[in-house]
Amino acid sequence: MSISALKAAVLQGGGPVPIQPEGWPRPRGYANGMMARGTLVLTGGVVGWDAEERFPEGLVAQTRQALANIVAILEAGGARPDQLMRMTWYVTDLAAYRASLPEIGAAYRETIGRHFPAMALVQVVSLVEPQAVVEIEATAVIPD
Repeated sequence: MSISALKAAVLQGGGPVPIQPEGWPRPRGYANGMMARGTLVLTGGVVGWDAEERFPEGLVAQTRQALANIVAILEAGGARPDQLMRMTWYVTDLAAYRASLPEIGAAYRETIGRHFPAMALVQVVSLVEPQAVVEIEATAVIPD
């Protein structure tokens, strides 16, 4: 999509609009970039615990809960999952993440839907909460 077409799409609907450089392969499960205008809603690092700060067992269950927590934060700020622009994931075990991709993908689609913002994933040694195995930061834009 040309720059002028991107700008027109954002002006028309506010966004978010995926950015796909010409000639690049289409990514699966994320976007290379996003464009929008409006009010930012940012989360902190969101872990997969419930309202009583209890963690479920395992990466998939914690991912599902972290995503549900992100949706709750977005809703409290007046945003929706389809307005997500960027997510940064921190996991303590990259091999476990790769091995669980089908289940994590299903949990993502059930919680967020088929909206795939720009994403990055990083393996870290540990997270602040000792039981946490995943932490996710999210940025959404509520269109003007």
